[in-house]
Amino acid sequence: MLKNKKYQFWFCTGSQDLYGDECLANVAEHSRKIVEALNASGNLPFEVVWKPTLITNELIRKTFNEANIDENCAGVITWMHTFSPAKSWILGLQEYRKPLLHLHTQFNREIPYDTIDMDFMNENQAAHGDREYGHIFSRLGMERKVIMGYWADEAVQKRIGSWMRTAIGVIESSHIRVMRIADNMRNVAVTEGDKVEAQIKFGWEVDAYPVNEIAEAVACVSQADIDTLVEEYYSKYDILLEGRDEKEFRQHVAVQAGIEIGFERFLEEKNYQAIVTHFGDLGSLKQLPGLAIQRLMEKGYGFGGEGDWKTAAMVRLMKIMTEGMEDAKGTSFMEDYTYNLVPGKEGILQAHMLEVCPSIADGRIGIKEQPLSMGDREDPARLVFTAKEGPGVATSLIDLGDRFRLIINNVNCKKTEKPMPKLPVATAFWTPEPNLQTGAEAWILAGGAHHTAFSYDLTAEQMGDWAAYMGIEAVYIDNDTTIRQFKNELMWNSLAYRK
Repeated sequence: MLKNKKYQFWFCTGSQDLYGDECLANVAEHSRKIVEALNASGNLPFEVVWKPTLITNELIRKTFNEANIDENCAGVITWMHTFSPAKSWILGLQEYRKPLLHLHTQFNREIPYDTIDMDFMNENQAAHGDREYGHIFSRLGMERKVIMGYWADEAVQKRIGSWMRTAIGVIESSHIRVMRIADNMRNVAVTEGDKVEAQIKFGWEVDAYPVNEIAEAVACVSQADIDTLVEEYYSKYDILLEGRDEKEFRQHVAVQAGIEIGFERFLEEKNYQAIVTHFGDLGSLKQLPGLAIQRLMEKGYGFGGEGDWKTAAMVRLMKIMTEGMEDAKGTSFMEDYTYNLVPGKEGILQAHMLEVCPSIADGRIGIKEQPLSMGDREDPARLVFTAKEGPGVATSLIDLGDRFRLIINNVNCKKTEKPMPKLPVATAFWTPEPNLQTGAEAWILAGGAHHTAFSYDLTAEQMGDWAAYMGIEAVYIDNDTTIRQFKNELMWNSLAYRK
């Protein structure tokens, strides 16, 4: 289902004609070599495209406007090889609308001590030109990413690659459409939000559909298609009967197969990439969608429980940002459930009633059927597993009434001390940074939700950069967090982001 374009990033080098044609020829040659090396490095997920050196107001403006209208261009990487008068960039930057990376580097790694002269100094003065260029961004109040370091270093290249994924998140955000099946859970505050403001800020379309309209799509699925998908389930997952009648078990699994097929066809027909459901409004559906939603998430759809459209959109966004990532460990909708408060073993058990994405699973995945008190329907089939170990990032996008805030918490996933044989849902167990006490206190002080969009494969820096491009507040909870500092940050932000 994930169908990102083959995006490209333009590499634009700044200079001017003060130092003559030979200097400009060297600038062009150097920038070409950098682009070739970046593309050959294997550290970038997308192609870099070289553009002619920008030396005039007219060419700068023309290039940035061409980048705006090129659907394959997801952003521009800029570098000032020499001094480039920043006033030349004003109109182009003012009209530019996509993510921009300011790469602060220089062609040579080392000062050529024995041969350096003023010609070399004039030609290789990124330390000068990039400061002039950086100033105009600050003067214009424009968001950009700055990465400093030698262009041939792997660490620098990987940072560029990381930024590219954030840029894709910015570009693709405006293509996210969330289908709401039923409304927000009654009397729940944190999952509510201003859908019009979300479309203004993020480009998200959030639309409501009657539950029975999608239930009709489920009812239209042929028995042959259901049987084929059930066979796939039985071949792919462990079937955990646990004393249940096998025939009845298979019938319940078939209900989820019909839901998966019907939901996916409906989403594709209407062009939606994320969906929310609510156990309180199931219409003619025989089960709360469980296994079906888990499989849709694995295919790249976003999901939020109990009408939580903000988290559904964020799950979709984070899946877009991680698409094609080598050795990806997974991204999922998640919910804080219960604590382990034993000293030295502190953590939060993560789960949901049913809907956790199997992309985060560690090892074999099973299918279980258990009664569900909510929804008043037959026992739903669901995928059960435990999540992988390792670091990840949990995010919560909340609406504070006058602004959106993205809360970003680094977490460390681990195995629970003991198995939980009676818990019939997929689980993860993590300890937030810097520790459970401080992490939980900070999360609550920031107004974080019980639902999160979680990923092993993204970083706090990437999510914070996305928030910055979107013009919203971001707060970080990590190993540097103290409650005194965090409360002050929230207070300062309330002033900085006041409308």
